[in-house]
Formats: sequence, structure tokens, C-alpha cells
Amino acid sequence: MTFLRKSFSALLLAGLVGGPAAQAAVRLAGVGATFPDAIYQRWFSMLAKSGIKVNYQAIGSGGGRKAFINQTVAFGATDDPISEKDIKKVSRGVVQIPTVGGSIAVAYNKPGCTLKLTQKQVVSIFMGSINNWKQLGCGDGSIRVVHRSDGSGTTAAFTESLQSFSKEWTLGSGKSVNWKVGVGGKGNDGVAGSLSTTQGSIGYLNQAFVKGVLKAAAVQNKAGQFVLPNATSGAKALAGIKLDKNLAGGNPNPSASGAYPIATLTYLLFYAKGNGSKAAGLREMITLMLSDKYQALADDLGFVPLRESIQAAAQKAVARIKE
Repeated sequence: MTFLRKSFSALLLAGLVGGPAAQAAVRLAGVGATFPDAIYQRWFSMLAKSGIKVNYQAIGSGGGRKAFINQTVAFGATDDPISEKDIKKVSRGVVQIPTVGGSIAVAYNKPGCTLKLTQKQVVSIFMGSINNWKQLGCGDGSIRVVHRSDGSGTTAAFTESLQSFSKEWTLGSGKSVNWKVGVGGKGNDGVAGSLSTTQGSIGYLNQAFVKGVLKAAAVQNKAGQFVLPNATSGAKALAGIKLDKNLAGGNPNPSASGAYPIATLTYLLFYAKGNGSKAAGLREMITLMLSDKYQALADDLGFVPLRESIQAAAQKAVARIKE
């Protein structure tokens, strides 16, 4: 057992992180990112067996940050890290903790087509300058772009990568973009739904939503390799992330061999103080989410588990969630 794990266990024994018995009647409510919803719902189902009932609504990262700033929830969830400006709006203080990683797939619905896209091609598709499938070596037909319609951390991470891919990308980066082409879908599930029912469509979403008729394109990374999004390629991308003082970090175009080029962390937002009787339950919730047992579920659900320095920094931050 490493020093960190011993220290983390000591927190449990000292009562800084409550055990299941101590949280028998705790009920917690949170809202936010759709990107991690699949794994959050699995984790929260497991937490219920420990006596911690979590009601989580996936309304998008923008909605999660807004609700957190307005102090209408016990915690918020976001893929796009909270800004310094917004941190100053929260009088109770902010504890931002990364929970899991994931790759953002360029997903498409075009039977008989297997896509291998250069970074410039990805940019050109979402700028609208590539608008027919034959330009990508597939059968003739118009390309129908699907993007997010809501305030989205997935969009923020995706557009940050596009901005680093090519100077052709002129729409900037952020959770909301003034798209020149395409139709919007609300949440990752909304984009997946539109793609699944629209043959000839292409969009971006968490790899966990790539199923059924949808396929993920292999995207060229900075090393020149065409890579599919999965736990292995996502982990290689996340390994290059360095966290800042607020535990936020990104790597919009990783250079590592075998890394998928569009990967991101997702975060939970907690109040540093004013949590009252919910504090111990919140600490227990995030403690279990960051544990090796819970992180081990990430791969099968289409996510990338936290490892090494990122996991250690996240675990250390738990003790900052006070009554």
C-alpha cells in the first residue's frame, strides 16, 4: 500500500470521510454533465446499497455549473472546468474534483463506410467545407452534421481540440458555438438519437454513446497515427494532462504515440463549507467514486479510469469538503 493510500485510509478512520453506516439516511441531489451520465448512474446505484441515495439529473455542463453557482444543489457536474470568475461567485468556496476520463468520438451513421480522418478533415467537416461523403472516400450523399444545442462541456473540449488541429477552425472554442452547419441535439443522448435516426449523419459525443448503427471514426493523432477511441488510447491521452491549482486540466492534441487526440476529464463541483449534515455523505460519495473498485468499471462503460497523479490529487481534495 502506497503512502497516499495509507493516508486516504487514515482519513476514513479519522471520520473525515464517513463510512456507509454513518450515511444511512443521506440523500443528495446534483445536476450537470451528460457526458459521464452512464457511469454516474451505475456508481449511484452502487452507492444506494451503502445507504447514500443520489438523485442526479443529466442536464448538461452549463446547467450544472449554473445550479451549483446558484446553490440549488448539493453538487454540480461539468466537463468544462469552472472558471476563476465563477469560483469567485461562490461564497462557500469551491472544491473541484475530476472523477473519470473519456474520449469524444467522431461518430457517424453511414452503412458500408469506414472512416479514417485526418485532423484537418475533422475540422473541415464541422466547418462545412467537406459536405459530401464522397469527399471522404465513401458513397455519394450529403453529410448531415449533428452538434450540441445546449451549453456543453463536451462541446468545449471538442472545439478546443479542433482549434488545435487546424487554423481553418475559426469558430473558437467554448461550451456554446455559433455553428455554421448542422442541427443541434440536447445532451450526448440527444446527439446519439439524432445520429441513429439520420443516415448520412456525423457528430461528436462520448464514446460510451457509440452503439447500434453508429460507428466511431479513427482520427489521426499528432504522431500521425489513426486511432480509434477506447480506454487504452484515451488513457494515453489523459496521461499527458497536468492539473492546475483547481484540479482542472486538458490536453487538446496529445503527442503521445497511440493516444486518441480528443479526450477529456469530467468533474464534480462541491462546496468547501456550508454543507452541514450532508458533508460526510458527500465525502463518502466521492471517496467511493474515486476508489479503484469504482474506477475499474470505467472501461466496460466506455470511459477512462483515473490513474496515478490525477487520481491521487483527486483523492487528496476530498478532505476539503467541510461541514
